[in-house]
Amino acid sequence: MSGAFSPSTLGLLLDLARRARQAPDLAVLSFIAVNDSHELSPYRQAALWLADEGVKTLSGVVQLEANAPYAQWLNRLCQQLSKQSLPAQPALQLEAAALPEELGREWAHWLPAYGLWLPLTEGIAGLPLEGTDDNHNNDAHKRGGLLLAREHPWSEQELALLTEWISTWSHARRALQRPKAWWDWQRWRAALQAQRGLPWWRRRSAWGAAAAVAVLALPVRLTVLAPGELVPAHPTLIRAPQDGVIDSFSVKPNEMVKAGQPLFNFDDAGLLSRLAVASQALSSAEAEYRQSAQLAVSETRNKALLAPLMGKVQERRAEAEFLQGQLERAHVVSPTDGIALFDDPSEWIGKPVATGERVLRVAQPDDVEIEAWLAVGDAIPLAADASVSLYLNASPLHALPAQLRYVSHDAVQRPDGSYAYRLRASLTAKTEQRIGLKGTAKLSGDWVPLAYWIARRPLAVVRQTLGW
Repeated sequence: MSGAFSPSTLGLLLDLARRARQAPDLAVLSFIAVNDSHELSPYRQAALWLADEGVKTLSGVVQLEANAPYAQWLNRLCQQLSKQSLPAQPALQLEAAALPEELGREWAHWLPAYGLWLPLTEGIAGLPLEGTDDNHNNDAHKRGGLLLAREHPWSEQELALLTEWISTWSHARRALQRPKAWWDWQRWRAALQAQRGLPWWRRRSAWGAAAAVAVLALPVRLTVLAPGELVPAHPTLIRAPQDGVIDSFSVKPNEMVKAGQPLFNFDDAGLLSRLAVASQALSSAEAEYRQSAQLAVSETRNKALLAPLMGKVQERRAEAEFLQGQLERAHVVSPTDGIALFDDPSEWIGKPVATGERVLRVAQPDDVEIEAWLAVGDAIPLAADASVSLYLNASPLHALPAQLRYVSHDAVQRPDGSYAYRLRASLTAKTEQRIGLKGTAKLSGDWVPLAYWIARRPLAVVRQTLGW
């Protein structure tokens, strides 16, 4: 190129290229195309035309009037030129005689005798644009162009110089253009308009709609998620055998216990004192009965007192035996082997409990199942043996498989105030995970179309909001 152009011409080209690269927006870049190109090759009029916008900028005009006759005629002319230009043709010299009769007749009214059409380049020669196919790249010359007009023809050197300049300018324009979002309605409208006239089976829109319907009709499992945890399947509940205050625990939380091993003790100071009083009363009643029995041997009238005294002895004995049983029940032992499951002992010590109140559970280490809470909005139909998978927070990459055992009939209020259905699922394989680990349970329902799987929750919200 240095042999064809003089140093001063190359300097002008490099300066224009620098200004194009530094243009802050497309408006400034368009102004450079129609006005500053005059430094490379003099002309009288210039117009920048884009296929999706029409006449974009005119030389010497600050504000373009799109409805002006001149702009309307230029728009028709440039549309014709974009059809005549070929991908291998970097520039097209124009005269009125080479145009259709209607356009050629008005040429002299609007433009000088000679014109030059410079198509915008959208890629490197021989290489398609990124994200486009070859056919799309071959149509790049139809996206727009720069129209120049003056009173005499262009030389070969000017054509080469302007071709190089329009390629540089097109590169700067692509750098400023932001990629259109997929939801741009103008982009889709243009794509649909381009396919008009084709049979429906050759339209991309028809194939796209068919593919979308096919994908939305694919059967998928209707699944919902629910918070879950590992719980004992058949625990032994240890409840308070009497009213009282817990004094101490003999085991620690999650400790293995044996059958008959002490678990916790009630405060028995009151029972001991009452038992001592009852025992003393029993001794006094027995002594009084023995004395009356001895006197009844010699005095007949004392025989009538023996029956009431015997009843009093039995009453005192029953009271003492009851208190002795209460004292024994104040020391609770484990009825079976297993793990003692309960909260922090310090929360129980000194706390009054009522008869029947649950204090702890004893469960087998390998007898576990899944408990989950299904939200009311996710209460999908579930089969009796529906598949359940629990993803523990401690092991999110491995799921515990299970089968649904039952779902509660009524929703229960949870501590956070929400309502949910309690469900239990039996594990189908043994696990080494401990009781109490929490995670997320995935419940699998029936097979449904993908469209229903996507729209189920939005439809429910619309129905609850609008009532239909």
